[in-house]
Amino acid sequence: MARLAATNLSILRVPALGCQTSGALRNQSRSASELQLLLVRMKLATPMKAIAVIPARLGSTRLTRKALRDIAGVPMIGHVYRGVSASPLLDEVLVATDSEEIMNVCRRNGWHACMTSSDHRSGTERVHEISSAHAADVYLNVQGDEPLTRPEHVASLLAVMRDPAVQVGTLKTRAAVVDITNPNAVKVVTDGSGRALYFSRATIPHDRDGTQPVYYKHLGFYAYRKPALDRFVSLPESSLEKSERLEQLRFLENGIPIHVGETPYDTVGVDTEEDLERVTKLIAQG
Repeated sequence: MARLAATNLSILRVPALGCQTSGALRNQSRSASELQLLLVRMKLATPMKAIAVIPARLGSTRLTRKALRDIAGVPMIGHVYRGVSASPLLDEVLVATDSEEIMNVCRRNGWHACMTSSDHRSGTERVHEISSAHAADVYLNVQGDEPLTRPEHVASLLAVMRDPAVQVGTLKTRAAVVDITNPNAVKVVTDGSGRALYFSRATIPHDRDGTQPVYYKHLGFYAYRKPALDRFVSLPESSLEKSERLEQLRFLENGIPIHVGETPYDTVGVDTEEDLERVTKLIAQG
């Protein structure tokens, strides 16, 4: 697909200091034609300038150098970039990093990337820096340890943001049995309108009486409007955020609702060597 050229929708191309781009950005394969048509119709129905940012750093404590760890001959960050770039709904996709080594890998592969501050404490802060230089209606934060990202995730997330009143959106999926008690798989509970009540590494809700509730896993995809990003970086790290090590709790603790869409497409966020082995096998299986 020729990047929606026939629709006359504006495609954002904002040059920025420290960014590298390439004419080969969108040469990755697309999903099935039926999905493409659905996504294009969605774009036409609710035109939004949307930029996807993939925060990436080498300083991971649980899995060293994980952004550049090899999966089937491609660095992890490359799998994420390709998955996000497969969506025709986005005006730009870029990696935001503080690592010159990651920048060099992106340059060699033609992946659009920007050097950002090394002072950021979270991916959301890195996305905020990008938002200050690149104008858009919606900014997506796709975590750099989600190598199973696919265009359906982007579509589901942008569907949440079609309501202009929504400031922050994210995704959930039904939790596999192996993830229900896994602290590396974050769980989420929502109210009847789809707003997040809480995110936790613990098993929530607690099944006191054996009623076997449905458990939902939170996926590492976020969408923000600029005012929400501005507010986030103006707030101190919250107590729940510190306790759970989950930055999205800063929004909830400060009364900023997070709207949660559901997707049937699970992912494996890579935090450990075991996660890496699991993802490598899944990708090898196709």
